[in-house]
Amino acid sequence: MTKKYMLLYGKNSVTERLMADPKSIKKIIKADNFNDPNINQLIVKHNISVDILPIKKVQDLKKAKNVQGIVARVDYFGYFNFEQLLIQDEKLTLVFLDRINDPQNLGVIIRTFACFGGFAIVLPEKEATPVTEAVMHVASGGENYVKIAKVNDLAQAISKAKKNGFTILGAVVDEQSNDIHKIDWKFPLGIVLGAETTGISSQIKQQLDQKVFIPMPGKKLSFNLAMAATVFSYEITKQRLADS
Repeated sequence: MTKKYMLLYGKNSVTERLMADPKSIKKIIKADNFNDPNINQLIVKHNISVDILPIKKVQDLKKAKNVQGIVARVDYFGYFNFEQLLIQDEKLTLVFLDRINDPQNLGVIIRTFACFGGFAIVLPEKEATPVTEAVMHVASGGENYVKIAKVNDLAQAISKAKKNGFTILGAVVDEQSNDIHKIDWKFPLGIVLGAETTGISSQIKQQLDQKVFIPMPGKKLSFNLAMAATVFSYEITKQRLADS
C-alpha cells in the first residue's frame, strides 16, 4: 500500500515544520528518552498527536542517519504553481535546476536559498530528484520557506519566464561567459544551474540571455553544485539589496 504521508525526521526539520506549518503534521513519534523542551512546547501549543515508543522502534520507522529520536508524519510536499511564480515580486529570482539527481545537493540548495531569501526553485518532472524525505532532512526546514515548482518541460518553462520579462542567465564556463562579479544583474531574474557532470543541456543553453561563471583565481578545481548555488545566491542577493 502506498504511504499517504511523508516522514520528516531530526530535531531541526521537525522544529521548523512545527513553527512554519504545524497543520501539515499528522502525528509525531518520539523516542521514550527524547527530551527537547522547545519541541515539546510547540507540540502542546499546536495540539499535535504524539506516540512515544522505544528508541529502537523509532529508528525502525525511518532507516536513516540522524533520526535523533523524533519522526513526524506530514502531508506530501506541496509544489507551488509555476504560473504563479511568474507574477510574484519582481525581485524574486527563479532558479531552474537542470537534471539535478542528488538529494543531498538539492537539500543544501533549498536550505541556502531559504537563508538568503528571495529565491524560488523550478524542477523538471523527469530526470531530476523530487523533494523527498531525504531532501527535506538535508534542507533542515528550508523547504518551508522556499517556493518550489515542478514543470513538465524545463525549456518551455524558461521560455514562459522570458516572455514574462525575466532575464535568463546560465552557469556555463566557456569563452563567451562573463564573470558574475562584473555583470549587472537585471531583475526579474532567472538563473539556470546544471548537473555537475553534464552541465546545462544544449537546448536550454540556446535560451540563455547570458552565460556566467564564478572566477576561481586559486587552484583550478571545481565547485560542486551546492557550493556554486551558494556563491550565485550571495552575489544575486548583494545586487538585489544594492538596488532596493
